[in-house]
Amino acid sequence: MTVMRRSGWLAGSLGITLLTAMRLFAQTPSPALLVLEKGDDSLLIVDPATLKIVARVPAGQDPHEVIASDDGRFAYISNYGGDGSTFHTISVVDLTALAARPPIDLGALRSAHGLAMAGGELYFTAETSKVIGRYDPTLQRIDWILGTGQDRTHMIAVAKSLDRIVTANVSSGTISIIEQTTPAAGVAPRSVASVASGAAPPPGAIRPAATARQTWMITNVRAGNGSEGFDVTPNGREVWVANAKDATVTIIDVTAKKVLQTISISVKGANRLKFTPDGKRALISGLGDKDVSAGANLAVLDVATRKEIKLLSLGGGAAGILVAPDGVRAYVAVSAIGRIAVVDLKDLKVIDQIATGKGPDGLAWAVRK
Repeated sequence: MTVMRRSGWLAGSLGITLLTAMRLFAQTPSPALLVLEKGDDSLLIVDPATLKIVARVPAGQDPHEVIASDDGRFAYISNYGGDGSTFHTISVVDLTALAARPPIDLGALRSAHGLAMAGGELYFTAETSKVIGRYDPTLQRIDWILGTGQDRTHMIAVAKSLDRIVTANVSSGTISIIEQTTPAAGVAPRSVASVASGAAPPPGAIRPAATARQTWMITNVRAGNGSEGFDVTPNGREVWVANAKDATVTIIDVTAKKVLQTISISVKGANRLKFTPDGKRALISGLGDKDVSAGANLAVLDVATRKEIKLLSLGGGAAGILVAPDGVRAYVAVSAIGRIAVVDLKDLKVIDQIATGKGPDGLAWAVRK
């Protein structure tokens, strides 16, 4: 009996030692593919070269979207919870230490969802609160909030110039085009840091251009029912939005702020839409009926002709889409069956897959700088 107990103790100790060693020697690759497992409240870190899982890190409650900091050191994860949620955090994962850090407390803002990095700061939607906001990682504070007045402001994109923001508002069925207007005469530009604290930005900190009083104009353009996944063309001229309840895509002229065309698509429950870096193709994923579809889960559209050129069945309802920066591959979260489909964008076929935990969805690309 004593020998058996000692053997069990040794085996257990050995297992703990091996797990500790694996954690110590695991390193986040660069680039890294980040995958959220909504059903397991986890963040997967995957080596895109080998498609091997490097680490799994806690991602907070009900993680939905993820994005990496510009330097690739941190991952930010929205803790959603849906309508009426009490969740008010954005989780933070240190991609160097492979460990969770204290979350960002959004205070009274609820149901964070869409995320974007621009100008060194983190932009987010707070769906239940009907606002978008901006978090300064250097000062560790929310330095800007703007109400949209729309129901379920869900996804967000920010122009590199920082003067235009686009959101998709699911229940309102609209796209909000939010533009900074010319500041009043005689108002001298100042950095966000100087406005917030009266001091100059810390050395090396990146700050978007701002004024003492920012004025924003919001134009809400009617899209379709369940307008959720969207993307802005690489040239910034058009917004394409997938309407989940209509099986359509609405194309909006950004300058004119009007609908150019609405086209039918073959995927049900269209959830996400992403352009390839060259702007020639659009990928649209669909959750199907009750997260399972016997038909197509991914449609590929030719942007010039606005026609479907390929339909792929991924084996179940699909959500998050990430196109690699070189445009060679796309990664699609097949949420219904716990897989990431790897799609060759030249031949437009699935060439591999990554097994995940429950409900993979949000995807991001992290490059260490």
